[in-house]
Amino acid sequence: MKPLRIALTKGRLEKNTIEIFEKIGYNCDEVRNKGRRLIMNIGDGKFEVVLAKAADVITYVEHGVCDLGVVGKDTILEKGNSFYELLDLGFGKCKFALACKDGYDFYHGYGAKTIATKYPEVTRTFFEGKNMDVRVIKIEGSVELAPLVGLSDGIVDIVETGSTLKANNLSVIEYVTDISARLIANTASLKLRKNEIEELALKMEAYLNDNNRKS
Repeated sequence: MKPLRIALTKGRLEKNTIEIFEKIGYNCDEVRNKGRRLIMNIGDGKFEVVLAKAADVITYVEHGVCDLGVVGKDTILEKGNSFYELLDLGFGKCKFALACKDGYDFYHGYGAKTIATKYPEVTRTFFEGKNMDVRVIKIEGSVELAPLVGLSDGIVDIVETGSTLKANNLSVIEYVTDISARLIANTASLKLRKNEIEELALKMEAYLNDNNRKS
C-alpha cells in the first residue's frame, strides 16, 4: 500500500510536527536532512511528507493529493473547511485580535468602521457576529501601518506577544479567537484509510496528553 501523504506547513509547524513524529517512534532523518527537497519519506516509508505554504496545505488536502495536513487554525478559518479537522496539536499558539491606535474609542459612533487585515473572511465573520457594518481592506504587508496612516480605524491580525502593536502605539481592543496548529484529513481518505489515519491520530493525541500532564 502506498504511504500516507502528509502536507506540512514549512517552518515552525513543520519542526514541531516532526518532533512529535520522532517522539512517537517514527524515523524522520530524511526531513531533518532534506536540503531543498519538498517530498520525503518518514517512518521507514510508512508516511510521505510534502512541504508547502499554509494555504497550499489545505488545497492539497481538499483535492485529495495529500491524505493529511498540519496547518494553523488561522488558515483554516480563512481558507475553507471541506476537510475533517482531527486534532488540536496545541503548538503554534496565538490569537486573532482587533486592535487600533492607543486611546481610540473603536466602538463609539454609528458610522461603518474600516478594518485592514490579511484575513478578510475571519474579519467579516467576526463583525457579522456583532451585527456591525464594516469595510474590510485586504493588506499584504504590515497591517499595523494602516491605522497609523489613516487607511483604517483598526486592524484584525494575529497577535503573539503584542510587542509589535505596542511599538507602533496600537492596543488590543478585543480578542477574536484562539489559534493553534491542527491535524486535518481529506474526507475520502478518512473513509478509505480510516485505520491508518486513526492509528496515527491516536498516537499523536496520547503523546500530547502525556506531555501536557508532565508540564
